Amino acid sequence: MTAAIVARKQGLKVIVVEKEPVMGGTTALSGGYLWVPNNSVNKAAGTTDSVEAARTYLQHEAGNQFDPARVETFLREGPKMVDYMQANTEVRFEPAVAFADYHPDAPGGTPGGRTILTKPVRGSILGKDLPKLRRPRPELTIFGLTIGSGKELWHFYRATQRISAALYVARRLFLHGLDLVMHGRGMLLTNGNALSARLFRTANDIGVELWLKSPVKALNRNEAGEVIGARIATPKGEKTIVATKGVILACGGFPQDLVHRTAIYPHNAREGEHASAASPGNTGDGLRIAQAVGGQVREGYPNHAAWAPTSLVPRKDGTLAPFPHFIDRGKPGVIAVRRDGKRFVNESNSYHDFVQALVRVTPREEVAEAFLIADHRTIRRYGLGFAKPAPIPLKPFIDSGYLQSGNTLEELAANVGIDARNFAETVRRWNDDLPSGKDSAFGKGSTAYNRFHGDPEVQPNPCMAPISTGPFYALRVIPGDIGTFTGLQTDELARVLDGSGKPIGGLYAVGNDMASVAGGNYVGGGITLGPAMTFGYVAGRHVAGVV
Repeated sequence: MTAAIVARKQGLKVIVVEKEPVMGGTTALSGGYLWVPNNSVNKAAGTTDSVEAARTYLQHEAGNQFDPARVETFLREGPKMVDYMQANTEVRFEPAVAFADYHPDAPGGTPGGRTILTKPVRGSILGKDLPKLRRPRPELTIFGLTIGSGKELWHFYRATQRISAALYVARRLFLHGLDLVMHGRGMLLTNGNALSARLFRTANDIGVELWLKSPVKALNRNEAGEVIGARIATPKGEKTIVATKGVILACGGFPQDLVHRTAIYPHNAREGEHASAASPGNTGDGLRIAQAVGGQVREGYPNHAAWAPTSLVPRKDGTLAPFPHFIDRGKPGVIAVRRDGKRFVNESNSYHDFVQALVRVTPREEVAEAFLIADHRTIRRYGLGFAKPAPIPLKPFIDSGYLQSGNTLEELAANVGIDARNFAETVRRWNDDLPSGKDSAFGKGSTAYNRFHGDPEVQPNPCMAPISTGPFYALRVIPGDIGTFTGLQTDELARVLDGSGKPIGGLYAVGNDMASVAGGNYVGGGITLGPAMTFGYVAGRHVAGVV
C-alpha cells in the first residue's frame, strides 16, 4: 500500500491486487510497530539516535548476512518515509520512546527510541469500505475490543488495583458497547489495524484501485526478459494487466506454506508442532512467481522467520487459534520450563530469542514445547496468554484445556506431565533469588528490553515475583512465527535480482517477499513493518522514475 500510494502520488496509474477477500494482511493483525532508526517522531519526543549507531547495531545483528547497500538505503530513506507518510497521507505515528531494541546492550543498541506506533483511528475513516479491512484476531481482543500496544494496556492490568485505571477501562468498555449497539462492531482501530485503515483510506482518496479475491497467477515478460505485467485470477475471470512501469510483489512471504516451512525450519513445523499467527494468505506466492522468471531466494539466514512462542486457543467450532506470546513472559512471577521441569531461557528476552533457545535445547526428533508457569496471584493480576486477568474468571480457560492447574506444585507437575522433583527445585531457586533481585540462572530483568515488559511497581526487579500462592497454572507453548525473514534477493532499490545478481527489469519485492534487511535476526519491535514501508516508499519512487 505504501508503494502504491507513493507511485500514485507521482502520477502513475496503480492497481493493488489482493488474493484474499479483505485487505490488510498480517499488518492488520499486528501490533503496528515500525523500527525506523533516527526517525523524527521519537526525536521530537526527546530521544537521540544516529545513523552510525544504527548501522553498527545492524552489522552486529546481521553478522555475515549484513548487506551494506540495502542497510544504507534503509537508514537513509526510513526517516524520509516517516516524514513523507505523515505529510502526504492519513498515516500518523506516535513515539514509543521507552521501547528498547531487543538487544539494547549490543554494540549500537539503544534502550529506546527507534520504534514508533500508529495512532488509533475510528473505523468510520473507511466509510462503506470498512468491511473490506481485515479484522484483528478475536483472541487478541477483550469482548472484541482491541487494546492499544502502548500505555493503554497498563490500565487494563491495573483495573482492579487503581480507581483511575478502573475508570479508564470502564469508559473504554462503555464506548465499545455503544459501538456494538450502533455499528455491530468495535469502531476504534488500533495497532496494525489502524495502520492498514489509514493506508487504505489514503489509497481510496487518491485513486488507487483495489481488487480483492484476485490472486496473481503469473508474470508476463517481453522478449528482453523484462516484466511487463501479470495475469490475475479475478472473480470475473482471468485478466491481464499491462504494467508499463513495473510490478511490485508484497505477498507476505511463506509462513503459511506448510511444505516450505517444514522443509527449512530448524524444528518440527507440521500442524500442531508450529503455528503461524501471520495472515492465512501468506503462502509464498510472491517467491514462486518471482522464481518462475529467474528471481533468487537469498540463502543462509540464521533464522528463516520471526519466531514467537505460541499457544493454541480452542475455539467453539473445534479449531485451534494461534496466540503469540509477546509480553506476558516478561511479567514478574512467570517462568518457563520444559517437561524436565527445568528453565532454559531468560523469559523476558524477545519472543524471537525465546523460541531460538527452546529449539536449541530440544532434540530434532522431539516436538519443541514449553510451559509458562504462574501462581494464582500473578495470573489474576496480569493474565497469561489468552487467559485474562481479574475480574474475568479463569474457569472457562481451564475447562477448555487451554490452562492446566494444580493446588500444589506437585499436583500441577503431575497434571502437566513434567518432572516434579526438578520443577520443585526450579521454583525454589527462583524464589530464593527474589531478595537480591537477580535471577542467578538466566538474568531475567537484566536489560532495558526485559524491564519494559515487567512491572515497574515490583522492586527490586520488575520481572521477578514469588511463585508461592496456589493454585498454580501452566500454559503449553510451541514454536510459532509472525512472518518470514528468508525472501527474494533484491538490491538497494528493491529490484529482484536474477542468478547473476542483475536486476530483473520491471520486478520489485518489498515486505516479507524481500529478504530481511536485518539478515535473519530480530533487532527490535517493527523490524518487519519499518523496512517494508521504507522499501515500499523506495520502490514506489523508483518505479515512477524519481530515484
